[in-house]
Amino acid sequence: MENLELLLRGFTVSLTPMNIGAAFLGAILGLIVGAMPGIGSLAGVALLLPLTYKFDPTTAIIMLGALYYSNMYGGSFSAILLNIPGDSPAVMTALDGYPMAKKKKRPGQALFTANMSSFIGGSVGIIILTFAGPALANLGLKFGPSEMTAILLIAMTSISWLVGENPIKGMLITMVGILLASIGMDTLSGAPRYDFGSMYLLGGIPFTPFVIGTVGFSQVISLINERNKSSENEKVDTKLSIRGSLLTKHDFRRLLPPALRSGFLGTFVGVLPGAGATTGSFMGYAVQKKFKSEEELGTGAIEGIAACEAANNAAAAGAFAPLLALGIPGSGTGAVLLGGLMLWGLNPGPLLFQNNPDFAWGLISSLFLANILTLMIAIMVIPFLTKILSVPTKYMIPIITVVCVVGSYSTNNSMYGVLVMLLSGILGYVMQKNDYPTAPMLLSFVLAKLLESNMRKAFIISGGSLNIFFTRPITLVLMIIFIALIVVPIVRSLLGRRKKEYTV
Repeated sequence: MENLELLLRGFTVSLTPMNIGAAFLGAILGLIVGAMPGIGSLAGVALLLPLTYKFDPTTAIIMLGALYYSNMYGGSFSAILLNIPGDSPAVMTALDGYPMAKKKKRPGQALFTANMSSFIGGSVGIIILTFAGPALANLGLKFGPSEMTAILLIAMTSISWLVGENPIKGMLITMVGILLASIGMDTLSGAPRYDFGSMYLLGGIPFTPFVIGTVGFSQVISLINERNKSSENEKVDTKLSIRGSLLTKHDFRRLLPPALRSGFLGTFVGVLPGAGATTGSFMGYAVQKKFKSEEELGTGAIEGIAACEAANNAAAAGAFAPLLALGIPGSGTGAVLLGGLMLWGLNPGPLLFQNNPDFAWGLISSLFLANILTLMIAIMVIPFLTKILSVPTKYMIPIITVVCVVGSYSTNNSMYGVLVMLLSGILGYVMQKNDYPTAPMLLSFVLAKLLESNMRKAFIISGGSLNIFFTRPITLVLMIIFIALIVVPIVRSLLGRRKKEYTV
């Protein structure tokens, strides 16, 4: 009850005209930044941080918090309409969002699904943050390198749920993702790997251009090859209204379970150090593979959109727990926010809630406000966004190409990003033509670096002994789950074969 009283007190801070205006501005800017490929929440918060120096600290952090949070909404816009993820957490949204918008001609419903799922997942995350933020932050502290290794091993086994009907192709492309992720400087020893004498490769393959190419530019190549056959696909209802975008009761029943499930999962992932919304989105989608969906994931399933969008918004909310309660940022964006707090003379940590309760609870209450404002704005712009799909293919090809080039270049202001985008686009197109799934490659590319870093740190701590994975209680439980995920399918397969032999 004490937390509830403090939250209500926080609303008296966040609901002042100045703070409502700051949350509204942050929500709009977050949607715009999220929808623009290559920028993302980190660059958006970093660029706008200097503008907030003259603001009251509470007003400033409310605006930046709303921007960071609404960025998760905006990333789905370009992912669904153009097949170009606005930011890395929206990569998985494109797998079902674009087919639902283009092939099933339900762009309004696809966007509405993404918005509602983001709202539900974010609400779950904020509620958990309100009542269990400090406790979650303390739990996150107990997850050292060995615990993170075990979690990431479990996540890597989820790749088997994404490989589709051809496991050999899926596992092969997974290995390609791991190989690409290992290019660049060794994060622990500093030794160069697979750089082929190029100074550009020393920095590794940047994720955003790689994703934009694999998912977005490969689509451009497909449009070029099929531009004469696409006249039917261009017949999209340009007069779509908000009412026409509403989901049916059946559709809402389909999105609710995965959205709630991913809300809890995403919040937990957001609290973990270094995991972030991207990992939350991938894990939410992978977990959904284990549950029943009315349509197969990857073909325009509502469940697929709901799972990843709810997870990334919940992870964004969960990331505030260690930031406020312990002063530990869980991501690059969190680090920028931490720097802003320190510049304003605030010290995040256990004493923040005691010494600056108006600030801490004002920020938490503003997330509820930002969630509602962002949902309203996102729904209102649906009729305008869906008109993008009515643009003829001959105009869409140059438009998408420009978006891909600008998004790739803006990642590090270098043509290297554009080159990576072009090459990964060709790779993505070749994979698409030969029925190789892209999801396993993207998932392994994201998780491989985290897994390698945490596993090597664990071995350094233990002096190279495997005991560290079986002597720590949390790690032991997670390793048992990991082993079970590997052994159970094998046992089932063997039992199935024996049954067939007996019946024959």
